[in-house]
Amino acid sequence: MNRCRRLLAPAALALLLAGPGLPAQAQQQPLAPSGGAARNFPDAALRGSVTFESAQRVLLNGQPLRSAPGLRVFDTHNRLVMAHTLRGKTFTVHYVIERSTGMLHTVWLLSEAEAARPRAAPGMQLRNFRFESELPDGGIQRH
Repeated sequence: MNRCRRLLAPAALALLLAGPGLPAQAQQQPLAPSGGAARNFPDAALRGSVTFESAQRVLLNGQPLRSAPGLRVFDTHNRLVMAHTLRGKTFTVHYVIERSTGMLHTVWLLSEAEAARPRAAPGMQLRNFRFESELPDGGIQRH
């Protein structure tokens, strides 16, 4: 019994000292070319413009919309921001609308570099092919 206590005490101490650093290392994101952490947005996120009128109401692409009770707004450094602190301001964002309620659920405020990258917007069709009529020579094949 005494042998087990002598072996377990140093192992428990080493685990205790190494433990706090492990979750922080697992949460680090890869660095973007600009030096900041690159953010991964969900595929369902669309690009748009949001004006915060109040904590419950926003203008999304010029159209009034209610925000969900659990609205999450992330700034350019991926920190959580309270919506009421953004009242009266307009931002270029990526956003997700909750399907079941139609309310604004999550918003990511974009940096200039993120806004410069192409992203789907409402009414925009994204596909991985082109029709012949969209080709530069009008789809005419010459042999």
